[in-house]
Amino acid sequence: MKIYTGLDVFDAIAGGEMKSIDSLISGLLEEGISPEVLLNQWMIPAMDKVGVRFEKGELYVPEMLMSACTMQAGLKQIRPLLVESGVKPEGKILLATVKGDLHDIGKNLVGMMLEGAGYAIIDLGVNVGPEAIVEAVRTEQPDVLGLSALLTTTMTTMQTIMDQITDAGLREKVKVVIGGAPVNQAFADEIGADGFGRDAGQAVQVVRALMKNGRG
Repeated sequence: MKIYTGLDVFDAIAGGEMKSIDSLISGLLEEGISPEVLLNQWMIPAMDKVGVRFEKGELYVPEMLMSACTMQAGLKQIRPLLVESGVKPEGKILLATVKGDLHDIGKNLVGMMLEGAGYAIIDLGVNVGPEAIVEAVRTEQPDVLGLSALLTTTMTTMQTIMDQITDAGLREKVKVVIGGAPVNQAFADEIGADGFGRDAGQAVQVVRALMKNGRG
């Protein structure tokens, strides 16, 4: 009988081995490994490695996506067990592609990477107007709002959202991170965003830093 180890799960996620993740996690759970240990010692570190390799140019988007999908499959198995044991997510992230923009691949990958890093994700989808985003910030009370735009024509909507969040008295209650092909750090500074992620791997790093600083 095959004896699995946490390293097997790590390697499956890092290598995007979707076909093996279910049996690996099931085997380890049957051996008595807790879902919290699986998540924190093997699954999240595997996604961290994927992010680092992507930053170095050793992985490309399709490979990163396979790892993220493998991570999600593993999370689907252990999430109910984590809830039962009272394990809380690292924070809550609200994501949206702004109004006028229908692109979602980048946003979806960011969401998958952040979920893989232990955050709870609320995805509002694409073509989301400022009013809907502000209302979601008010009702969901996320720690971080992530905004995406792939078109230069929709970048200005990010400024509108920032203004409306401020007018609604919510600006001090949420960190804002922006991303997308036409967006850069200078634009993030210009509109008063808290952070900029040029890709999914960096987005995780930026969110972690903001959350850490927010906790004092």
